[in-house]
Amino acid sequence: MRQRVITAVIALAFFLPIIYIGGIAIELLAALLAGIGVFELFRMKGLAVLSFEGILAMIGAVILVLPQDRWFAFLPDGTDKSALYYFVVLLLLGIAVISKNTYTFDEAGFPVLASLYTGVGFERFLTARSATDGLVVLVFGLFVVWATDIGAYMAGRRFGQHKLWPDISPNKTIEGALGGIASAVVVAAVYLLAFPGKDYFGHGTLLMILLTIIFSIAGQFGDLVESAIKRHYGVKDSGNILPGHGGILDRFDSMLFVFPIMYLFGVF
Repeated sequence: MRQRVITAVIALAFFLPIIYIGGIAIELLAALLAGIGVFELFRMKGLAVLSFEGILAMIGAVILVLPQDRWFAFLPDGTDKSALYYFVVLLLLGIAVISKNTYTFDEAGFPVLASLYTGVGFERFLTARSATDGLVVLVFGLFVVWATDIGAYMAGRRFGQHKLWPDISPNKTIEGALGGIASAVVVAAVYLLAFPGKDYFGHGTLLMILLTIIFSIAGQFGDLVESAIKRHYGVKDSGNILPGHGGILDRFDSMLFVFPIMYLFGVF
């Protein structure tokens, strides 16, 4: 526990100023985190990230994350960076030809999905910060995720009796999940008193509270997805870059679901 707290304090001391500064700093951070996420997925599957497909997957994730205007101005007018990403996908599919079909279409699907999972997730995280009132929006999403995690942990320890999804994550309980939702709603309600929904999120306060329930559920589902991935590959943590916490995907799994869902519902 002591190591977890120390790591969390150091990470926040590094992370929070970058969130506040925004701009190039947070763009580079988001791209770095996406690249590490791809690395961790390859590592869990037992693949070499410094392989042709591993490097392409990391490049694809970075392309998805970084804003086009600043980083891909070399593209012809009217060309979207999604075309550049799809070129990376075509190169991955081309490995089947180069390898004389020893590298299959199914195998090419893994690096594509890995780059999409981390790339789109961290791109939406970045989009939240670059939106109008982006700092307010981004902090709201982070608070929902953190409140859900803390509330689920505390409620699960105190009241947890009924397993939520034992085949995937045996320690999670229904009571913990409900506690996480309740905690997120309380935190969101207090936050919205300072930053009214209509003024900062384009939705009324009541609708934002209802959406918070959806975001909290999405965050918990993202956590379960990461647990399912780790269980499938037989690993305890996605990595060891954060002592006491595991890897980047272990810490950002909920956010990789929450921010895309926030974007889907027009919060930013």
